[in-house]
Amino acid sequence: MSNSETFMDEVTEEVRKDQLFGYMRKYGWIAVLVVLVVVGGTAFSEFRKAQVENAAQAAGDTILSALEIDDNTERAAALAAIEATGGAGAITGLLAAADLTETGDIAGAVAALETVALDGEAPQVYRDLATLKSVMVQHDTLSADARRAMLSGLAMAGSSFRLIAQEQLAMIAVETGDVDDAIGQFVAIAQDAEVTRGLRERAFTMIVALGGDLEALISTPMTQTGDQ
Repeated sequence: MSNSETFMDEVTEEVRKDQLFGYMRKYGWIAVLVVLVVVGGTAFSEFRKAQVENAAQAAGDTILSALEIDDNTERAAALAAIEATGGAGAITGLLAAADLTETGDIAGAVAALETVALDGEAPQVYRDLATLKSVMVQHDTLSADARRAMLSGLAMAGSSFRLIAQEQLAMIAVETGDVDDAIGQFVAIAQDAEVTRGLRERAFTMIVALGGDLEALISTPMTQTGDQ
């Protein structure tokens, strides 16, 4: 390689270096900002995670302390006084409703259950359970139509309490004298692939009590059922 070519290569390299340093001076702050955002975001995420974990632990400790109270009324009051949202709030509401039901305070139990059912921050499974419990608690005070309306959504496919809701609907059919509909629903429950052993046996018992043909049902091939 000649001296002139070597000289040109060195000049070209120097020009590239000057351009690189120019770009760094002009746009280097962007790289710094990106690094700061990533580091800051990670730190904030860890901080929020720690906050959530601490809040959950504190709520759990408070709930456990309330559950150690022997008196139902006092325990319900202690649970109701806990300031919690989301899953923790739903759990305290359901537990308080159970204690209020035991003491005969149906109105208080219903209020606690409605709070859970309407809490948009609570997991759907807790909201559905609160609605189901509310129907059961108000068995003697709500009309059959009102209870059907509350249960209809829970009996849909995909609901965690679909079969229990269907059982309640079948019992409402018995209550209103629609025996054929009740038997049909109990048969559907007994043949459901997701039915538990206890629920299937309750369905069999109701079919017999209502005059249904249990032998025909048993002789009919059924889908595989659970044994929980």
